Amino acid sequence: MEPYKERAAMRKEENTGTTSGLCEGYIQTNMVTLPKEYAFDFLLFCMRNPKPCPLVEVMEAGQTIPQSADADIRTDLPRYRIYRDGKFSEEVLNISDVWQDDFVTFLIGCSFTFEKALLDGGIPLFHQEQKKVVPMFDTTIPLEPAGIFKGNMVVSMRAVPNHLVDQALAISDRFEQSHGSPVHIGSPEEIGINDLQNPDYGEAVEFDSAEATPVFWACGVTPQNAALQAKPPIMITHAPGHMLITDQLDPNYNDG
Repeated sequence: MEPYKERAAMRKEENTGTTSGLCEGYIQTNMVTLPKEYAFDFLLFCMRNPKPCPLVEVMEAGQTIPQSADADIRTDLPRYRIYRDGKFSEEVLNISDVWQDDFVTFLIGCSFTFEKALLDGGIPLFHQEQKKVVPMFDTTIPLEPAGIFKGNMVVSMRAVPNHLVDQALAISDRFEQSHGSPVHIGSPEEIGINDLQNPDYGEAVEFDSAEATPVFWACGVTPQNAALQAKPPIMITHAPGHMLITDQLDPNYNDG
């Protein structure tokens, strides 16, 4: 699958589903768009919290075409979320009608980028097999505040066969720009997760808890969580699990 073909289908609103498993090997990113007056605080927030917010690109105010993709960030993601005054307002298929010339867009690394490497390493991805959006959870892991942005980390969960957990760690560790190694393994209650079948974002995944261990990676939905407390007048993000597919191949696929 070629990124520009996938993005063209998204622009036509023919493909509105999760991007997990699409264009394997290409870098996928989360997206956060804010008015310029909040951009410095958010940039500092990302720099202080590189695990959940690894920056891939910061665009100029009003810029709609990133350097990492021949794409229009207003139309070429499958789904977007709009927050107003810190509250979720609506989920839409494009943001052209609400675009402002002072918007600054941040593209943040996504764990979908290293999923092909996990598969190549013999690690099954149950959310892909079950055709679901990867489950994501709010946690009690605190973040470093910056200006108006603060809060706790959001994580994505993939259940990994017990004998392959070390393999998953070694593979994902190479992908620092896509969250890198996990932030927690097993014992979800230790990071404030009480029910793996009730994710805060995405969809629950079925797995045998005796044979697989829940592994948690930092997640780019974290800024959406921070926005609920920061309460900027408007903030636009990707819908969880619905990323920008860039034109850049991740070089880590050549490392082993």
